[in-house]
Amino acid sequence: MLTRLIKELINSENWSALSADVKGDAYESLLERNAQDVKSGAGQYFTPRPLIQAIVDVMRPAPGMTICDPACGTGGFLLAAHDYIAKHFPTMNQGQLAHLRDDALHGWEIVDSAARLGVMNLYLHSIGGEETNIVVDDSLRSVPGKHYDMVLTNPPFGRKSALTFVNAEGESERESGRVQRPDFWAPTSNKQLNFLQHVRSLLNINGQAAVVVPDNVLFEGGAGETVRRHLLLECDAHTLLRLPTGVFYAQGVKANVLFFDRKPASEAPWTQDLWIYDLRTNQRFTLKTNRLDRSHLDDFVACYNPENRHQRQETDRFHRFSYEDLIKRDKANLDIFWLRDESMEDSANLPPPDQLAEEIVEDLRTALEQLEEIASDLAMPAP
Repeated sequence: MLTRLIKELINSENWSALSADVKGDAYESLLERNAQDVKSGAGQYFTPRPLIQAIVDVMRPAPGMTICDPACGTGGFLLAAHDYIAKHFPTMNQGQLAHLRDDALHGWEIVDSAARLGVMNLYLHSIGGEETNIVVDDSLRSVPGKHYDMVLTNPPFGRKSALTFVNAEGESERESGRVQRPDFWAPTSNKQLNFLQHVRSLLNINGQAAVVVPDNVLFEGGAGETVRRHLLLECDAHTLLRLPTGVFYAQGVKANVLFFDRKPASEAPWTQDLWIYDLRTNQRFTLKTNRLDRSHLDDFVACYNPENRHQRQETDRFHRFSYEDLIKRDKANLDIFWLRDESMEDSANLPPPDQLAEEIVEDLRTALEQLEEIASDLAMPAP
């Protein structure tokens, strides 16, 4: 069978004659199938492509932009941004095409195996010049030396940060601890809060970001409250997409997509209104029987109104919340719901037991990590 696979199936193809689209799409398909293998753990590096496509559709990258993903995994966001520009701007000149191929897209990935997958993914789509666009490094380690027009990212799930450093032997090591950087609003060991602050630092003034964040970023106190208040004040945090469970390969994840623009210094708050789209309440998705596809996000894209988001209209699932309303909430909590959850009224509509168990375990794990962080803070000597 191995001989037949290599000689008859693989060797018989003229691979050099195949277009980048064919080879790249084949590789993307392999990545998705690999992510579905729960035992391999590959799903943690794979963001559902329908979600990426919807995010890129509302962000609308354009020729000449520099686009970054500080936790790029297999390169899905970078590839989608490239394809969007190539499709929507077919008359680009040679300079713009060269910039898109070689200089527009940049990524960081700390896990070697994921970085290799990402490098190959971009290479098979003819993205990059003599050197890869992906850097294998801990993007949280230092203040960015370069800024970008757009950041699209789904940072790794989990709350504890691990800093990367080089030891006396010149080898990379990692240690857990809180990240303290002069460009951060609040020092914390919460990985998601650190990535959110890092994304803001990566942006040019008026740069745009779309970041996947877990629920705890929306309501957690302490450093979480500090980060949210600064974000609402110093950036234009204009849109929040509440995602349903069952769309990520890491089960039990409750996540959102936060859209914001970095703004110049100002005494007045930049966020005037936060528009929240609830795609979670009364929505049930699974990875096998009811998978999320791009059409499930059509209404969100329409409500977002990327042509002119200042002319939005409220709907049952899309509501506006003013800065004054948000800042008055306890701890500036952005974990906001308004739709009636049918599963709470009828036990027959409850999620499957395995999903309930996963959500309970995730909530308990989050609570335990918060207690550990509080204990660590109390144990630190006073400055």
